[in-house]
Amino acid sequence: MRATTSPVDWVALVLLFIVIAMGVAETVGVGLLGGGYDYRQSIALWFRGLFAGNPDVKAIAHAPFLYQMHATAAWAVIGVWPFSRLVHAWSAPVWYLWRPFIVYRSRVATRPNEPGTSGRRWRRIGVPY
Repeated sequence: MRATTSPVDWVALVLLFIVIAMGVAETVGVGLLGGGYDYRQSIALWFRGLFAGNPDVKAIAHAPFLYQMHATAAWAVIGVWPFSRLVHAWSAPVWYLWRPFIVYRSRVATRPNEPGTSGRRWRRIGVPY
């Protein structure tokens, strides 16, 4: 797996870790241990405005810095997504439902021809009987 993992995949994984860690820090640090912050009155309105095509920038501008960084890191993940292996989250192998059955056949175990070996082993492919 390490040989086929590209640097962009590592960037995506690091960004995902950052987003998750910041989300946990917001929940535990600000929400449970701190004074709390009602993100539903600011960040949620900004986020909903993104989908409506009219984001309220002032709503997130007054949010705590940790929440702003969390949103920025999430946008970075979305930006890296198409260039990493995360793109496979959108490709569902529906064809797998109609694929033919895989037939597994065993080969007959043969005695090895090599001197100095004992016991039964599988015959190498391409080696004559």
